[in-house]
Amino acid sequence: MDKFYFEIPSMERKNDIIDYINEFVTYKSNINGTGSLNKILKGYTFEQALERCLNMENEDYAKQMNRCQSKTFLLIRESDNRIVGTINVRWNLTDAMKQFGGNIGYSIRPTERRKGYNKINLYLGLIEAQKLGLDKVMLDCDVNNIGSDKTMQALGGILTKTEVDPSDGILTNVYWINVPESINKYRDTYERFISDKNNCNLKK
Repeated sequence: MDKFYFEIPSMERKNDIIDYINEFVTYKSNINGTGSLNKILKGYTFEQALERCLNMENEDYAKQMNRCQSKTFLLIRESDNRIVGTINVRWNLTDAMKQFGGNIGYSIRPTERRKGYNKINLYLGLIEAQKLGLDKVMLDCDVNNIGSDKTMQALGGILTKTEVDPSDGILTNVYWINVPESINKYRDTYERFISDKNNCNLKK
């Protein structure tokens, strides 16, 4: 049974993170949940992108960037030490993010999809959201993104609206998840996939 854990992005993971992001380019796939790490696709050096990503936890820094505070995590498969996903947990949302975008964005690399990994990713993300004091979180996805839709529903997501996101003109499903209820309800389902390394790899 594969096991997984979250890890904070770091210089030690530079080559792995770049490889992860480049895979989305190769497969012409949208990328979400990387915080600012995908800025390397827009001319940032990795070091600049990582610095921005890690600093987004700071309220003043986030405000300077006209963003909300956030933390980004790498989902690591223990057996081969591979990054299979990322997730970005956000709080103190801007007015725009309260309408679309919400508290959590995530992704699984194209070659690792359809294996149920994103449900584990979101379960761990909800645990981190709870640590941040979030009792409810909002997530959204393109109505045609069936995989993401099923992931949100699998963790207790309640569909609250389907509207066009004015930022991109895409018809979007918006879900809300009760964080403590979801963690309690699905603990037995997902805890068996969580590595003992999880907590120790979240320390800076």
